[in-house]
Parts: sequence; structure tokens; C-alpha cells
Amino acid sequence: MRRRAFTLMELLVVIAIISMLVGLLLPAIQAAREASRRMSCSNNLKQIGIAVHDFYDTHAALPPQATYTVGSTFSGYSVHARILPFIEQSNLFSKVDFNIGYSAQPEVCRMKIPLYRCPSDPKDQTRIDNGIEFYPTSYGFNIGTGLGLDRLMAKGGDGAFGYNIGHSFSAITDGLSNTLAAADVKSFTPALLDGGQPSAINTPPPDTPEQVVAYGGTFDADYCHTQWVTGRTLQSGLTTTFPPNTRFPYLHAGVLYDVDFTSARVYPSAPRQGYRVVTSRSYHTGGVNALLLDGSVRFVSSTIARDTWRAFGTRNGSEFAKLEE
Repeated sequence: MRRRAFTLMELLVVIAIISMLVGLLLPAIQAAREASRRMSCSNNLKQIGIAVHDFYDTHAALPPQATYTVGSTFSGYSVHARILPFIEQSNLFSKVDFNIGYSAQPEVCRMKIPLYRCPSDPKDQTRIDNGIEFYPTSYGFNIGTGLGLDRLMAKGGDGAFGYNIGHSFSAITDGLSNTLAAADVKSFTPALLDGGQPSAINTPPPDTPEQVVAYGGTFDADYCHTQWVTGRTLQSGLTTTFPPNTRFPYLHAGVLYDVDFTSARVYPSAPRQGYRVVTSRSYHTGGVNALLLDGSVRFVSSTIARDTWRAFGTRNGSEFAKLEE
């Protein structure tokens, strides 16, 4: 019996059906992969939260954001560096001399810490800054709503972490479950550095992204969150000035960038107070993973109310009603 062959038209129909099925399946596969990456990212933050609590159990205080001596340049180590023994990085921790600046220890600066990188972050690479090779991080610790450092007082702002002090849990009067510890950030985020300075000390946070960008500053296309070892807010921290994934459009050389901001970095002649707007961002759809001080991890929507997000950023702002709404 002679078999009937496929006609060209039938073959084209089969190919079209297969192509359509592949087109339907690919988004589902991509969504499943992203869900897996988001879960892995959440687990990274969970492990970081356990490490912070282990540090607290050992030292009876949270780790400082960094240390700073009045009149000096900045050389403080990050929270990331201080919790190394509690994330199975004791060998690396033993190589860190906290009595000298991190730039004098390049072998530490360029070390990749897998736990500090979100699997959805595409930039798995180092960055050179002043001749030193650094490895980035995808997680920033919360310094509060905007004040980075008061140089005369040698202290930071209203967040869970700050300069020269390791807060006790009793100082977190808003409650550990109502206070942000850390959250997603995007490595290699552009920045406006050493921009305009608010006219008075203790200036309230700005109301709009336009106010932030209007301060201006020196533009750097890939500065932020490229140095996990560094205690600078734009490297290993974040502020809750604006909700996650808020955009700060800045036009440079005909290209529109989404920037972070600092009014002044730390140097001997800097203004008394330095302000930061360092926004939590992620490659996850719709929001960011956020670690609270009680060790829990939540996915926070980008649509969270600004005042609610700021309330999560303060350690003792008494915003209980706002957090419970």
C-alpha cells in the first residue's frame, strides 16, 4: 500500500502550530525561572538576616554601617564585611584588617561573595575605582529616610544601621517586625555625586524625584553598589526616601538614566551633614525582596505608599498606625 506524503501546506501548518505552542510556552518558562530566581534572592536575604542576628548574639549590638573619625577621610567597612564569619566566610574575614582602609586590601575588595548577589542581577563582574578592583552587591542595608552622616556628631540617620554605632534591639522602638534591615538594590546604578546641599541641617526628605535630580552633582554612569566591602551608603546601603523602583530620570549626553544621589561624600572639608537618596531596586517584576529586623523576608510592591515605606525605614519613629494600615 502506497503511503501518502505530507503536502507542503500541511507541513507549513504543523510548523505554524509548533511555533505557536513554543510562543505560548516560553513566557511560562521565563516566569517560572524568574519565580525561582526571586525565591533564591529571598533566601539570600534570609541568610543575611540570620547572620545579622548571629552578629547581635555575639556582640550584643547590630553591626555599624561604617566607622568614621571626625576630620578624616572615609575608610569604614560595611555591614557585609562585618557579618562574614556568620555566612561561612571566616577564612576571608580573617584576612580583613579593620584597622586599615579597605583600599589597602585589594584581595578582599575583589572577592566575590555569592550570597551578596541576586541571581536576577545580570552584571556578574567587578569594577575598578581609583585603581582598586571591587566586586558588587545586590543588597543594601537600611540607613533611614535620607540623612547619611552628621560629621560633627559622627553619627548617621534614623535607620537601623548607622555610623559609629551598633544599635541594640531595645533601641528599635518601632519593633523589629516594623523596621527594615535590608532590601534589593541594583548593582552598577548611575549616580549624582556631591550635588547641591539642602539649605539647613536636618532638612526633611524631598517630596519628589524632581527635587532630588535638581540638586545636580557629578554624574557617574555605574557607581552605586559596586563595592560590597565599603560602608558608603551608595555602595552597601539604601534609604527609604522613596518607594522601591521609583525612577529618578537624569539626562546625560542625550541618554536618560535612573540615578541615585548624594549631596556630599565623606571628606574633611565636606558640609556638616550629607544626605542620600539611594533607592531599593530589583530585577523582579513589581517590587523588591525586603528583610525586616525580625529576620522575616517579604516581597514589597513598588506601589507601597511613600509614607509607609519611610515608616519601615525608621527605627524609632512611632509610626505603628501607618505600618498596620
